[in-house]
Amino acid sequence: MSQRVLIVDDDESLRDSLALVLGAEGFEIATAADGAQALARLDEGTADIVLCDLRMPGGSGLELLPELARRRPEATLILMSAYGTEELALEAMRRGAYDYLAKPFQPAEALLAIRKATERERLRRANQLLQREVQRAVGERPIVAASAPMIAVLELIERAAEYKATVLLQGESGTGKEVLARAIHLQSPRRSEAFVAVNCGAIPEALLESELFGHAKGAFTGADRARRGLFVEADAGTLFLDEVGELPLPLQVKLLRVLQEEEVRPLGESKSRSIDVRVIAATARDLEAEVAAGRFREDLFYRLNVLRVAVPPLRERSQDVPLLVDHFLAQFRSALGKPVRGIAEDAMQRLVAYRWPGNVRELENVIERAAILASGDQLTLRELPSNVAHPEPAAPAEAGELSLRQARRAAEVEVIRRALRATRGNRTHAARLLGVSHRALLYKLKEYAIRD
Repeated sequence: MSQRVLIVDDDESLRDSLALVLGAEGFEIATAADGAQALARLDEGTADIVLCDLRMPGGSGLELLPELARRRPEATLILMSAYGTEELALEAMRRGAYDYLAKPFQPAEALLAIRKATERERLRRANQLLQREVQRAVGERPIVAASAPMIAVLELIERAAEYKATVLLQGESGTGKEVLARAIHLQSPRRSEAFVAVNCGAIPEALLESELFGHAKGAFTGADRARRGLFVEADAGTLFLDEVGELPLPLQVKLLRVLQEEEVRPLGESKSRSIDVRVIAATARDLEAEVAAGRFREDLFYRLNVLRVAVPPLRERSQDVPLLVDHFLAQFRSALGKPVRGIAEDAMQRLVAYRWPGNVRELENVIERAAILASGDQLTLRELPSNVAHPEPAAPAEAGELSLRQARRAAEVEVIRRALRATRGNRTHAARLLGVSHRALLYKLKEYAIRD
């Protein structure tokens, strides 16, 4: 099915030449001389791509962009102008444009811009389909990833899911270890059985043994009835031991025995019960260092460390930030009933450049906060926390380096260089990772004198 392009310009000769070139390439063409005609054309039918002039009788193209985006949120908007500046390009993108063309231009340039926009839309839809497939595989919280480190993790857990071997997930707080544990369970032969999660650091030591292994009635003061324990609750399924590094040494001994013998004896009972439990453990600690310090048993470490998965922090997979932002925006748009459908380019750049000490959990909280505060259909810098929107320079050597403008410049330079490194200098792919058009990236490369 051919794509429909709406050309909005008061210059009839330009409309005709663009229509001729694009029509020859298989696009279905509609034209309009001003904003009112453009809106009427949209009411008559859909538009996949809109080429809109900046200055027209009866209104500015910049003023028209938000209404075009509201009426056809799925359309790709490209602004045309004889007054092209970098500031204009950024303003157009803030208002919903994907790219802009500086007049005069050859029709072939418009065709190239449309081809890039079409490819971007194809990739976006493919990613949506991929996310739906992943969501079916891993439940209500899909794993969104495009970076090499995280894709390697997903491939590893997919291979590990088939077997009963213990998995140890190591990574900073907020990196999504429990989401990965659930993904392992839901891709395993045990998917129809229970997934039981316990945070070993959140339960008082005096209650933890009973919580894990159960107790008989009267086993201790207050035990007015028997309790099965989480190992028995997870029988035939999966038990997720989060923050396993927080376990006190006496319980480490008992956990090791349960893992070795595959049986559990509740407190106050004289007989043990056989269990069939797949154990997945997670920790933010360096367990090898804990073993060396005598705070974690070496034999338990080796028992847990059958399949170790190192979960990368978000700062090491910045390519995933735009995908995660889109995912969380869709989630909160539905949950909050807000019409937020996108994010301004400069705001996305700040999110990509930020170091995320709280990892994915922090990003999710930031997007939820921004969605609540948003007054329009696009998130902007105004809705982001100040430490994200306006980060301070890491270590200024001179008083002059405290300039917010220099801090912003340094952040943009760093994230652009990281994108170029990640794509081995491919500017088209780097622009896609950064969430900007290829033309906007070229402006930044020139402005900051960045060599590939």
